[in-house]
Amino acid sequence: MMDTVKVKWNGKRRFVGWDEAGHGLVMDAKAEYGGDGSGASPVQLVLYGLAGCTAMDVISILEKKRQTVLDLEIEVRGTKRTDDYPKIYEHIEVEYIVTGIGVKPEAVARAIELSEEKYCSVKGMLGPQVEVVTSYRVIEADLAGD
Repeated sequence: MMDTVKVKWNGKRRFVGWDEAGHGLVMDAKAEYGGDGSGASPVQLVLYGLAGCTAMDVISILEKKRQTVLDLEIEVRGTKRTDDYPKIYEHIEVEYIVTGIGVKPEAVARAIELSEEKYCSVKGMLGPQVEVVTSYRVIEADLAGD
């Protein structure tokens, strides 16, 4: 299966991209690099991709484990190397915040492990020079609205 995206220059450092289905996004550089900061940088899209890929896996696995998940938020922080080009992320921290009813922490830990080691294609594309550290929190939902 082949995926295709197109990217078109939109002035300065802004580029607009879209896929076969018409889903679009804007990439831009910060002002100090000749852009307007009107979109995510291309390298930030790697963080978005990692978060989205693993999020889909974790939700799917937790559903199969019959966990009652009401919300999942993932925060990804990447630290780029500064001493050489390309300025790749050397260290990425991924934090999962799972809100639900009676969600078992061990189920969340296993879902994350399966995603990172087996299912997440984006994680699989990151080389050994990229250290990925994960953490998670499970929050019991407050259904009473207190």
